[in-house]
Amino acid sequence: MELTATTTVRKPASEVYAFWRDLGNLPTFMAHLQEVRATGGRTSHWSASAPFGTNVEWDAEIIDEAAGEKIAWRSTGNADVPNAGTVRFVPAPDGVSTEVQVLLTYDIPGGPVGKAVAKYFGEEPHQQLDDDLRRLKQVLETGEVVRSDGAPWGKRARKEFPQRPAQPLSASDLAKGADA
Repeated sequence: MELTATTTVRKPASEVYAFWRDLGNLPTFMAHLQEVRATGGRTSHWSASAPFGTNVEWDAEIIDEAAGEKIAWRSTGNADVPNAGTVRFVPAPDGVSTEVQVLLTYDIPGGPVGKAVAKYFGEEPHQQLDDDLRRLKQVLETGEVVRSDGAPWGKRARKEFPQRPAQPLSASDLAKGADA
């Protein structure tokens, strides 16, 4: 399976790249990642949740990297889910923002049947990647994943990012808005 997704983050490419390159940050916005642990300068160990309450793990290596521009990786050894990908950090036309472009390829356990079962249980890979990039944007621009009253406990089935209720603007926030 091959997935692509893009989002624009209102931060410079060097900052977005640095955040992503610190692999321990990835679980803060990638819902299925439980842990990413660096095991060397270009190697890491990944742990993720999978359908039916199972977990998958793999080792990965960075195979190509240009500081502030791109990171390419692939799984190594006997990965539960063989995968590879590239993320590019492209300065946006506004001169301030960064386009984050992700290409991800992986083998779904169970092939087409596994894909159908995962989709049935709300694990559609394209939507997951889009959601992950939306959360990346939120974390980098606001410092947290933005929550709403619509689903204050997150997606319970996936135990995904418990949410806090939305808050009305405070008097000082309202005053700041009036000054702008």
